[in-house]
Amino acid sequence: MTTQSNNTTPPLTVLHSFHPGWFGAVMGTAIVGVSAFMNPGNISALESPLRVVGVAFVVLAYALFVALGVPYVLRWVHHPDAALKDLRHPILGALYGTFPGGVLVLATATLIVGPSVLSVDVLFPLVAILAAVGIALTFVIGVVFAYILFITPNVAPEQVNGGWFIPPVVNIIIPMVLMPFVSRVDGETARGLLVVSGAGWGIGFFLFLLIAALLYNRLVFHPLPAAPLAPSLWIGLGPVAVAGLALIRVAQDGAKVWGEMSVSISAFAQLGAFAFWGFGLWWLAAAVLLLARYLRAGSLPFGVGWWAFTFPVGAYTVMTLTLARAWRVSALEVFGIALFVLLVVFWLVVTIRTLIGVRTGEAWKR
Repeated sequence: MTTQSNNTTPPLTVLHSFHPGWFGAVMGTAIVGVSAFMNPGNISALESPLRVVGVAFVVLAYALFVALGVPYVLRWVHHPDAALKDLRHPILGALYGTFPGGVLVLATATLIVGPSVLSVDVLFPLVAILAAVGIALTFVIGVVFAYILFITPNVAPEQVNGGWFIPPVVNIIIPMVLMPFVSRVDGETARGLLVVSGAGWGIGFFLFLLIAALLYNRLVFHPLPAAPLAPSLWIGLGPVAVAGLALIRVAQDGAKVWGEMSVSISAFAQLGAFAFWGFGLWWLAAAVLLLARYLRAGSLPFGVGWWAFTFPVGAYTVMTLTLARAWRVSALEVFGIALFVLLVVFWLVVTIRTLIGVRTGEAWKR
């Protein structure tokens, strides 16, 4: 073991190899805050403590965003060739989507937990700035990465992986950020926000379908991905969960635009969300079985990709709790508690392993 030499890795070497998927930590930490803030189980004695925990995790996610954002930007300034090389890579390139993903998840988390600590005059301008930056980067990175795949010769089926779901899920988050503004603006602006929300949802959902077909084909007709890519198989749970949540958000916050159609659209959104939830249940079961198979074959090598275990499970937890309360199904609420426990366990394991990796230098390796 070469711990000493790893600890003395020159900063520029770390900066040169800074992983594009680090912002998965921001997404995973923020979603823990949102899940905790919802008080899984609706236990009155835990409501106040869990709200404090929720706010604390969102604040921690902001701190991580700043801490990780500095080297992220500096890498593009000092090592643009290395950054571009990663963007052109069929596996690493999709992970650049975690940056706008972190921005939009922070914006969404702020809308949920922010009212308990921030005034409206601070809350909405902050979210508006995050939304503008996140949406622009989401579209650019999504189009650029797809274009690179189109023009790259000899992309092998074995390179298809769950990381390709990151650009789609980030697009699907867009309605979660924009729709709360609909009730605060005039009619034409509200309709414009609805258009952008629908565009983001449509881009993300149909890209998800295309990539899911590719991944399913890859899993059926080729050997399982190498162990370092095992966590990526959980990412597919993210688009499924967020797609359902976004439908509910569009129906609820878009009532001002829908008018007389509000009741019908709300019912359609609830049914659609349950369809997504059901598919998510299948994906969760498949992901658990595959993870168990990988673990039986040997331990998973640590990498930044381990953060893929957090946000998708968190998004599915939030979706489960949302539907449990909308339909008043206690069994779903209990299932939401179990998912929350799984999320916390994943977050603790990944965080501890990440801190160890940062200390030893393992986290900077590819």
